[in-house]
Amino acid sequence: MSLQLDFNSIIAAPYGAEMIHGAKVTLLMTAESWVLAVGLGTVLAVARATGNVIADRFVAGFVAYHRNVPMLVQIILWYFGVPTLLPDSMQSWVNAHNGEMFFAAIAIGLCMSAYFSEDIRSGLRSVPWGQHEAARSLGLSYSRSMRYVILPQAFRVAMPPFINHTVLLFKNTSLAMVIGAAEMTYAVREVENQTFRTFESYAVATAFYLAVSLGLMALGAFVARRSSVPTR
Repeated sequence: MSLQLDFNSIIAAPYGAEMIHGAKVTLLMTAESWVLAVGLGTVLAVARATGNVIADRFVAGFVAYHRNVPMLVQIILWYFGVPTLLPDSMQSWVNAHNGEMFFAAIAIGLCMSAYFSEDIRSGLRSVPWGQHEAARSLGLSYSRSMRYVILPQAFRVAMPPFINHTVLLFKNTSLAMVIGAAEMTYAVREVENQTFRTFESYAVATAFYLAVSLGLMALGAFVARRSSVPTR
């Protein structure tokens, strides 16, 4: 029996529109999770760099939890567990406003912030202590020296793992399908169930994830080149 491929049947309306919507949701969830992950990861790394024992232990516990508990479990906990702690009115509002996407973005962002914080922490540790002393001798406060002198250098050093973890964050958005978030993998599964075109459906998903992942890596490499410090 010969294999007959028919990609037109899955990209035609209404299936094509469904997958395009799934791609948009995936990209939006990626952006939201990334902003949360990088922002919180930076705060955690800077807090740990202060040398405060309480802050160090808190951040270490936060990182250990999010790096050792599967992200899928964290997504399920946020979607099914956290809403039960909210007032009924707030639960109703969240459920009426794409709560599955909201909670998935939070869970992914919090989990990946642990990885980003370690990347930034490694970058901070690579900056010579003389840079800290020079910034403080110029009258800069701790926060201003971090913002204008230390963190820019730390981010340059942390750029390679930053890129890898950004791609990982993007790919992990597919886990949100388990709670019904209408992202790309969820949309493709729905199209496959309706058309019975398994290979074609998942080939489109594969092409989408591959294209975006390679695009993120290329963008990260471009930013790394532009932000590198000339050696001469």
